[in-house]
Amino acid sequence: MAQYGFGLVGCGMIAEFHAKAISEIAKAKLVAVSDCIPASAERMGKAYGVPFYSDYNEMVKRDDVHIVNICTPSGAHMEPALAAAKARKHVAVEKPLEITLKRCDKVIKACEKAGVKLATFFPSRFTPCNQLLKKTLESGRFGRVTLGDVYNKWWRTQQYYDSGGWRGTWALDGGGSLMNQAVHAIDLLQWMMGPVKSIDGFTAMLCHERIEVEDTAVAILHFESGALGVIEGTTSVYPGLLRRLEIHGSKGTVILEQDTVKTWQFEQEQPEDAAVRKDFGDKPAGPGAVADPRDISHLGHRKQIEDFIEAVEQNRRPLVDGPEGRKAVEIICAIYKAAQTGKRVNLPLKP
Repeated sequence: MAQYGFGLVGCGMIAEFHAKAISEIAKAKLVAVSDCIPASAERMGKAYGVPFYSDYNEMVKRDDVHIVNICTPSGAHMEPALAAAKARKHVAVEKPLEITLKRCDKVIKACEKAGVKLATFFPSRFTPCNQLLKKTLESGRFGRVTLGDVYNKWWRTQQYYDSGGWRGTWALDGGGSLMNQAVHAIDLLQWMMGPVKSIDGFTAMLCHERIEVEDTAVAILHFESGALGVIEGTTSVYPGLLRRLEIHGSKGTVILEQDTVKTWQFEQEQPEDAAVRKDFGDKPAGPGAVADPRDISHLGHRKQIEDFIEAVEQNRRPLVDGPEGRKAVEIICAIYKAAQTGKRVNLPLKP
């Protein structure tokens, strides 16, 4: 059985979830880590018994590194991704793919040119509940899909923003509650509902200090299908609420709270519907990072890394590749533009 060597760029909080996921996959092995802060690289390298680097350019040259996972701050994804692609390594990037469409496109083009695979981490797409909802939507059971909403009403303390100099900055965070926290929910919404035609957006910074970006945002979406939608994304709502995804149509409604089914109702009841409500409605909601970014599971990352390895072996596109990862960034950038101009923004955006 082939085993793929992984190198991590960035040894902050999210890298721990990547390392744990990799350790549970038979075909994967962590072989090196890097961080521009030498102490961080040394800490993680020693913790996992692997070589550590302060320069990712050196790490990606290793023959035993086949896949590079980018875990740096959002606005610092492009440079190590380009270096990995140049070294002919496959690239897996934490969300968001990057913070501007131009930077996203440079990463996508570099990986295409090098002939390497590119994935964007959106582990929420891999949960059984969201997979089932996607399959049900595609089956047509909703009839005419009329409305799709996501509510990502989370809480972050001032200490959260003060703890990292990059947090809450346009240059490295790329935005606030939308780009950093609600990006998962926004990706889920567009994955379920399809392309967005136009957006009206409103953002504000209401309860934090010393940050450049929004902690509260609302957007109204017009999908190409004709359906309408709403996005709410915050870090200003105490104590933080579980993410809520609502899909409505002329023949059915599904409401998910994190990965728990709150409503699963269709005009034509099918035998499996009762089982869905029981299996997914009775389960605990589980961690949701509503107030603590560490309060998440690594299982979605593990499933996505397994898919990425399979994509490499089968020479197919990963389920969430670069162009897929770009979609949520485009929607968020459009919301920011709408909020800044006070005008409706049509998609696609010009990079």
